[in-house]
Amino acid sequence: MRKTQWFDFRNFCHKSSLTSSIKPRPFKTYSFVPFSPVAMLDPTILTIGGIVLGIALLERMLERLDVIDLADQFEKVMRFILPVTFYGALFYFFATFMF
Repeated sequence: MRKTQWFDFRNFCHKSSLTSSIKPRPFKTYSFVPFSPVAMLDPTILTIGGIVLGIALLERMLERLDVIDLADQFEKVMRFILPVTFYGALFYFFATFMF
């Protein structure tokens, strides 16, 4: 024959554990500050982007008007200006909004 042991439910649930089974382990945490895409609406970023976009549209318009010599000059300038402007604006964005 089995002997059944009875527990009082309230005492069983509210009884605090004498030893914790989970031991806290120390670890380093690093902070990450997320940024919002709305920060790209900074007037400086928009001005630089507008100027580059305007030059690109001007180059396309000159090609359609058959002013090829002037369009080629714009193309040569844009090959240098676009990467410099992109990386400069990216550096400005991270330097201004991340720190």
